[in-house]
Amino acid sequence: MNGKASVSKELNAKHSKILEALLKKPDNRECADCRSKAPRWASVNLGIFICMQCSGIHRSLGVHISQVRSITLDTWLPDQVAFMQSTGNAKANQYWESELPLHFERSSSDAFIRAKYDEKKWVSPGGIQPAPVASQLSCKVSHLVEISGYKPETPKKARTLSLDEDLLLKHVLQVTPPETRIRAGSVDMKENVYALPLPVGMEVKKPNQKKEIFSGDLYQNRSTTIAPPSSWATFD
Repeated sequence: MNGKASVSKELNAKHSKILEALLKKPDNRECADCRSKAPRWASVNLGIFICMQCSGIHRSLGVHISQVRSITLDTWLPDQVAFMQSTGNAKANQYWESELPLHFERSSSDAFIRAKYDEKKWVSPGGIQPAPVASQLSCKVSHLVEISGYKPETPKKARTLSLDEDLLLKHVLQVTPPETRIRAGSVDMKENVYALPLPVGMEVKKPNQKKEIFSGDLYQNRSTTIAPPSSWATFD
């Protein structure tokens, strides 16, 4: 979303009043570059007020060096207005014209502006350039990275799974119920032993060899007999 769209008419009118008040300060009554009177333009990332002629040269430098706005024709963001309040022509020129000769002849505005901002011809070594808060943080981080030599690893984008891989992953993630194994009988369990004696004459069916666990040779050549009831067993 464009930040300018969030600026209401009331807020924009408030910004215009602040900028007009800044232009009344002695240091801002002249263009920061050619010293012409009553500048009506500004470079929002350099924090300076400039005239219309110099604003065209600033535009030709590129937005990476200077971002030009009209005091009355453009919509200003709150952070841009705040930076203009904290900087201004005097503070900015302390950095950009730190080593400029006192009576320097500014005959050609084009050559002068390019030497001043693009070549940084009169910037003092070790000088700190006034910059918006976001730019200052970016410069500090870049400086720390330069000193430490640390290069953060760029996160790799996750590869999209193919259809076969996706189906396989879903199959693996499914919870498979544990396999139930039938307990094998012991040798004692394989004998024809009954807990209670059966009445005389009751027929006992031989286990089905196809369905029972204990099948095969154990039931071959084996006769099933019924033991007579013991003396203590009674039947009604």
